Order: sequence, then structure tokens, then C-alpha cells
Amino acid sequence: MKNKLIDLNDHLFAQMERLGNEDLGGDELKSEIDRSKAMTGVAREIIDNARLAFDAQKALGDNLIKSTPAMIGLDKK
Repeated sequence: MKNKLIDLNDHLFAQMERLGNEDLGGDELKSEIDRSKAMTGVAREIIDNARLAFDAQKALGDNLIKSTPAMIGLDKK
């Protein structure tokens, strides 16, 4: 999977559009609200993960650290 943060942005805006559909009501609206809650929870984790990778890359570039754990996937170049 090769998703980028811009793809996440697109998904979140698409979900906002679905929530804004004034024809939705009852169970359909509840279903979209539940989907939105799930999506925002996953989105929050993706953003936190990206922030961690960014902070690690910045620390490497600023010579604040010499290496990062392999799980982060960054090599000092």
C-alpha cells in the first residue's frame, strides 16, 4: 500500500461530504456518523505516526541523534 497523507486528507473530506448529505437520516446517518468516528480514530493514529517519523528525521538532520530504531525506517544520509 502506497498511501500518502494527501490521500488521507481526500478520504476525510469525502467523509465530510457524506455527512453533509441532507438526504441522510435515521440509520443511514447513524452509520455515517459511526464510520466517521472510526475514520477519525485511524486518521489520528496515522498522523501521530507521521509526526514521529518527521520528528526523528528532523532530529537526525539536526545531529541531535546518531540513529533511529530500525522500525522507523530512517537512515542517516
